[in-house]
Amino acid sequence: MLLTPPVNYDFPIYRPPSEGRSFLIQVTIGCSNNKCTYCDMYRSKNYRVRKIEEIEKEIIESSLYYQQIGYYPEKIFLCDGDALGAPTSLLEKVLELIHTYFPNVKRVGIYATAENILLKSRDELKSLASKKLSIAYLGLESGADEVLHMIVKGNSSQEMVEASLKIKESGWELSTMAMLGVGGRKFSSIHMEKTAEVLSLTSPHYFSFLVTRPVEGTPFYKMVERNLIELLSEKELLNEMYCILERATFRDNNVLFRANHVSNMHPIGGVLPQDKEKITKQIKKWYDQTPEGVYPGFPRQM
Repeated sequence: MLLTPPVNYDFPIYRPPSEGRSFLIQVTIGCSNNKCTYCDMYRSKNYRVRKIEEIEKEIIESSLYYQQIGYYPEKIFLCDGDALGAPTSLLEKVLELIHTYFPNVKRVGIYATAENILLKSRDELKSLASKKLSIAYLGLESGADEVLHMIVKGNSSQEMVEASLKIKESGWELSTMAMLGVGGRKFSSIHMEKTAEVLSLTSPHYFSFLVTRPVEGTPFYKMVERNLIELLSEKELLNEMYCILERATFRDNNVLFRANHVSNMHPIGGVLPQDKEKITKQIKKWYDQTPEGVYPGFPRQM
C-alpha cells in the first residue's frame, strides 16, 4: 500500500529513524545554521519558514488522502532541519490544524538545536507540549567545546546542557544523538570525556550514536583530504563508544539507547543504566575482534 500523501515536498527531506512511519510536514525549508562541516543534508536549500496557508492546504489534502486509504498515522514529524526555530505562533497554528484533521495522532516530533530551544520561553515550550509537540531530536554531536567549534555547530556544550534541561523541564521527551569520531584523533580523548559529562548532566530519554563518515563535498571531507583531520579506525570508534557509555551516569530517568544508524558498524541497544554492563561487554568483544588499521568506508551521503 502506498502511504505517501499528496505533498510536493522540497527535497531532500529527512527524519529520524524512529519517525519512519510518521507523516512529514515541512514547516521550514532547510536549516537556519547550515554550517556544520560534516553535514550535507540541507546545503542545496536556502532557509525559510513556510506560510501557514501552504501548510494548511497540505494538511487538509493529506487528511483526505489518508481517510481514503483507511490509514491513520499515529505520529507526525515537523521538518526540515530545525523547525523549532519557526515562530511559536506558527507552530501553534500547525498543531491546531493537526488536532483538527488528525485527531488520532499521539505525538508530534521535531528536530531542534540548542539555540532555538533557548530562544523560546518555558511557557512557549510548555504550550507546544500541551498540543502534542512533545519530543525533540537534538544533535549534541559532542560535549567538547573544542569539537563543537571545529565543526561549526553554533553553540557551546554549556548551551547544550541548558537547552536539554530546559526542554525536559517543559514536559518534552528528549532524544539526543552523539557522533563517534567527529573530533578526529586529535580531539578523541576530550570528546569522550566531555560527551560523557554532558550526557550525565542531561539524561536524555533517548540516546543514539552514529559514526562520522566524511561525505563528499562537505568541509569535513575536504579537511580529511588535506590531512587536517585524522579519521579514527573501526577499533578506535568502538573504543569511543565504550568509553562514553562507561563514563556516563544516568540518574534522572531511564535512557533508551540505540546505535542502529546505517553508519554504525554493529547495531546494539538497550536501556541505561541497567543494561550498561551487558552493552559495554559486547562492545569490548567487538573491539577485541576488530583488527588494527581497518577504517569505515566513505558514503556518498549520510
